[in-house]
Amino acid sequence: MINRPSDAAERAAALTGALRVDEADASAVASLLHAHGEPARPDVTDADVAALRPVADRLWEIFGAPDVDTAARLINDLLAETAAPPRLSAHDGTFWHLHADRDDDASWAEWFAASSALALAVLLAERRALPGGLCASASCGRPFVMTGRGAPRRYCSARCGSRERVASHRRARK
Repeated sequence: MINRPSDAAERAAALTGALRVDEADASAVASLLHAHGEPARPDVTDADVAALRPVADRLWEIFGAPDVDTAARLINDLLAETAAPPRLSAHDGTFWHLHADRDDDASWAEWFAASSALALAVLLAERRALPGGLCASASCGRPFVMTGRGAPRRYCSARCGSRERVASHRRARK
């Protein structure tokens, strides 16, 4: 269960990366969902993963948006297609938390689209900046969330940034 928009956005980035970059299977998706707050290891099928992939493609576009206006338009489009009026839910023994999908029986894909779009929308509005990006490392490209107030990030992790700096330094020395 996730209560903060930044946590839901982090989950969106992780699941998008797993589906787009790692080509995760049902077991990997279930493990990732559990690691990101689902109270019990979710039952995710191959059909669920197939339905999640187009959502990940849409989120990939948002993470890769070149500017705030484009990101806002893409988020609004996804919200219009998938979100329902926000509601509180206490499903599966969880404490009350916010949902934007149609109901507690929504598919994983509908839930993923609506909750991710809502989280990214809140981050964009709070930060007045892009909610995330795609790693600039040619060997990575994973989506990441920007929650800080400093300069926009270029890499998904310090590891990718360091790897790129070392590679650049080595190229310059040749």
